[in-house]
Amino acid sequence: MYFLYGKRRNGSTELVAKFGSEQQLLAYVQYATLKVEEDGTYKFEQKTPLTGCVGYSYASEASEADQEADVPFNPTPGML
Repeated sequence: MYFLYGKRRNGSTELVAKFGSEQQLLAYVQYATLKVEEDGTYKFEQKTPLTGCVGYSYASEASEADQEADVPFNPTPGML
């Protein structure tokens, strides 16, 4: 399982979605990204788990709390 984390402007990071594969996660991030600003921050599509975030990171391992968190699993554009 892969865990997608959104980075907020204040520097905090939070789990926003889980994916079954790295390929699904990266395809979703590509879909959700509207543009990368000159300062390196991102602008994401509205009504996605990354809305309001300025960056992202991901991991294949997560804490037990993140593993049990109630966040979307394999969100798709059709879920918007």
